Amino acid sequence: MSTDFTPIFLFLAIAVGTGLSMLALSALLGPRKETRVKQMPYESGMDPIGDARQRFDVRFYLVAIAFLLFDVELLYLYPWAVAQWSAEPALAVANSAGVVLTAGVPPIFRAMVFWEIMVFVAILTAAFAYAWKKGVFEWR
Repeated sequence: MSTDFTPIFLFLAIAVGTGLSMLALSALLGPRKETRVKQMPYESGMDPIGDARQRFDVRFYLVAIAFLLFDVELLYLYPWAVAQWSAEPALAVANSAGVVLTAGVPPIFRAMVFWEIMVFVAILTAAFAYAWKKGVFEWR
């Protein structure tokens, strides 16, 4: 067996071992006193009393959607920030066919990619301003 995968197997073994040990320790050391209040279902900060089909305030949904909108945009900005300046000759690696591979955005495309990201950030800023103006972030 090749030793190329040894760090991966070690990482997986440590991760699984840590997870199992945390579960075992919480079962052994955790509190066991069960009360009526602890056995009640938790419903978004409200006591679950009454009909389950009651009206729910739309502000909960607006805050959740706004969080998802501005959280998911980071998924696009972090890889761009890493790749934007990482195509340096020091990172060049030749593959088995002898072709030199570089990571990141090639220097000739950096300006174009930068302005594409700026358009994305401008659209995101417009969405933030619109949500702010509509009062999505105000908790009444």
